[in-house]
Amino acid sequence: MKTIKIAGVPEHFNLPWHLAIENGDFEKENIDLQWTDVPEGTGKMCQMLRDGETDIAVILTEGIVKDIIAGNPSKIVQVYVESPLIWGIHVAANSNYKTLADLENKKVAISRLGSGSQLMAYVNADNQGWKIDNLEFEIVNTIDGAVEALTNGTADYFMWERFMTKPLVDKGIFRRIADCPTPWPCFVIAVREEVLENNPVLVSKILEIINQTTEDFKEIPSIDKTLASNYHQKIEDIQEWISLTQWSQKPLSTEMLNKVQNQLFQLKIIDKKGTFEDIVKTV
Repeated sequence: MKTIKIAGVPEHFNLPWHLAIENGDFEKENIDLQWTDVPEGTGKMCQMLRDGETDIAVILTEGIVKDIIAGNPSKIVQVYVESPLIWGIHVAANSNYKTLADLENKKVAISRLGSGSQLMAYVNADNQGWKIDNLEFEIVNTIDGAVEALTNGTADYFMWERFMTKPLVDKGIFRRIADCPTPWPCFVIAVREEVLENNPVLVSKILEIINQTTEDFKEIPSIDKTLASNYHQKIEDIQEWISLTQWSQKPLSTEMLNKVQNQLFQLKIIDKKGTFEDIVKTV
């Protein structure tokens, strides 16, 4: 049995991993795949890859591209979710902010520096024609931290995956003002270089298993009910989410990597671009 550590957010996108682990699909191949939930998201997972706390991360595309360019010794081996992530832009339910324009020059709650919630705040500001240099951030670590910050007024708005945040909107804690989809596929699978060098066949086998699971995922009987109950969602929200979500079994293309890097560079999130070989490895 070879032990491999993997990390990802505790969100509905990652249910295929849990099902494959529970079904013993990895075990049959002598792989002990140990999953860690990381509610803090991409910034934290980048750190875990750097520190060797995880071997693999299912991680936001823009976050890991930025961190690999900044020296994270990992490579993107595949796209995991092809469709964009739909970020909801949320304010406290009782706040006076009614439109997106009201949020210009207001403070953004983010999970960590370098997280998707920070990078997408730049993308959103750019979409709105705001000055990105004026963005101010409040680090809140998790969605619970964001609830506290928006309720207390230490931050004004918070961007997080729309469907995972929907229960807070339904409860009247947050109000969603707008959506901001990522301009690229949202999740990729990244692996530490050391693991890739020492165990390429193992990594390839893990990808083969998860790809088989995601390919058939939408066909699983009552998968909408399973997702709704596991992630405390309304069935109609989950059904809408399933219809919008497209998993991938393919590597990241040069064109898509260029698109991500060009936008991050334009937004001054990165100050240089890496080559395809620096960032991506096909196994």
